[in-house]
Amino acid sequence: MTGTTAALGAQMRDGAAAAVDALNTSGVLGGTNIVLRVADDACDPKQAVAVANRLTMDQVKLVVGHFCSASSIPEAAVIQISPGSTNPRLTERGLKNVFRTCGRDDQQGVVAADYILRHYPETKIAVLDDKSTAGKGIADVVASRLEQAGVKAAMRESYVAGEKDYTAVVSRMKHEGIKLAYIGGYYTEIGLIVRQAAEAGAGITVMANDALMTGEFWSIAGDAANGTLFTFMPDATKNAQAADAVARLEGSNRSAKGYTLYAYAAVQAWAEAVKRAGTFEGPQVAAKLRDQPIETVIGRVHFDRKGDNEAPGFLVYRWYDHVVEPAE
Repeated sequence: MTGTTAALGAQMRDGAAAAVDALNTSGVLGGTNIVLRVADDACDPKQAVAVANRLTMDQVKLVVGHFCSASSIPEAAVIQISPGSTNPRLTERGLKNVFRTCGRDDQQGVVAADYILRHYPETKIAVLDDKSTAGKGIADVVASRLEQAGVKAAMRESYVAGEKDYTAVVSRMKHEGIKLAYIGGYYTEIGLIVRQAAEAGAGITVMANDALMTGEFWSIAGDAANGTLFTFMPDATKNAQAADAVARLEGSNRSAKGYTLYAYAAVQAWAEAVKRAGTFEGPQVAAKLRDQPIETVIGRVHFDRKGDNEAPGFLVYRWYDHVVEPAE
């Protein structure tokens, strides 16, 4: 809710809030009133542990989050459904209480790499990351997939998140003749790199991960954002079952884009599992989350034994003239 990923936290908050409002109106849980609390980890794993401990002490029944994978991974033994933590490790630990409505980076990275192989087969490529769990994780997937296809990145480098000046890495890419840079990280730093590369006349097309699905990226990069590619899940606002939720969100001057409906779906899935289980107790609810598919605003959600949503894949999008459009 604060820090360099706050715009994405706001999407998740808005989606969860809208879902809670709808849930309380619907009477699905037999008149039980659900109360939304907002906690902030600032995308910092240490703060996330403190937040998790506090929420556990307060006997919170559901955590919709976290966004950053490094903050989701330390979460405590509360039902956790993340709309945006894509690092595979989140659900690879065998925890029965952890789920996600989004996809995984070992899916997302393959989609990105395959797009690069199709559209930039002869291009000199750099793969960068911000050293974070999510950023480095997906950059490694992309680099590995490219290498499997016989394409080795001409430059593989990490940068320090939170800096304001990335001209050194931009200068190196320009000197190396890089024309496509895949960057695993978050919108603030990637926006600065895109803008500074344009100012340097580097002629580099940037492709990144799902964290670019916010208008804050355009605000930082400016017109240099035109043509920037990124991967994200299918646009849930186009689903017929999302129409009412989209209308309510837009009617209160909130956007339904990005992670918003994926957070909304997390609340919906949990509520349906509570209804099926007849209790708010975590183990029983977790069992019902895995039991059978649940209809939500993002479509049918079916959690596998690990807690991953079997449905969402990833698509490639492009920033163009302040808006996001499908790239193919």
